[in-house]
Amino acid sequence: MTGAQETVVYEIVESPLGELLLVGRASGTAKGGTALASLSLPGQKGRAVVQDGWRRDPAAFEEIGRQLSSYFSGRLTRFEIEYAEGGTDFQRRVWRALEDVPYGRTTTYKEIAARVGTSAVGVRAVGTAIGRNPLLVVRPCHRVIGADGALRGYAGGLESKARLLGLEGALTP
Repeated sequence: MTGAQETVVYEIVESPLGELLLVGRASGTAKGGTALASLSLPGQKGRAVVQDGWRRDPAAFEEIGRQLSSYFSGRLTRFEIEYAEGGTDFQRRVWRALEDVPYGRTTTYKEIAARVGTSAVGVRAVGTAIGRNPLLVVRPCHRVIGADGALRGYAGGLESKARLLGLEGALTP
C-alpha cells in the first residue's frame, strides 16, 4: 500500500456503525484526489491500525466522506470511489464480483464462486477472499449471505452486517 515516496493518509469519520478509519493514498485520477486503500469498522477483525509515518488529512477524504454520508442517509446506492490496488489476483476477482451485487440485494458465497469461475469446492476460498476485503461498506461484502439465508462471516461483525442490510432494505424482519 505504500511505496518509497508515497505518503499514506488517513482520517476517522463518524457513521451509524461508529468511527470508521479511512486509509488512502494520493491519486491524480480519483474524485477528491485520494484512492481508498482501507475502510475499517470499530472492532473489525484485521482492522487497519494507524502506522508511524501516516499523515492525518481530513481534506483528502472529503469526497469519500460525502459519499459515505449520502449512503448512510439512504441517498446513495452505488459508490464512485477509486480504490488503491491490493490483494492477490484471485482476491481482486472476488472483490470485483462483490461490486456487481446491487444495492438492496443479497447473494451467496456459492453464487460468487460461480461468478469467478471456481467450483463448489472453491466456496471456502471465496469466503476467505471476502473476509480479506479491506474496504468494508463501500465494497459490499455485507451483501453476501449463507445459502440458507443466514447472515454469516462479516469482519465488521454480524450486527454491523445486519444494520447495513437493513439500511439497504435487503433484510426482512
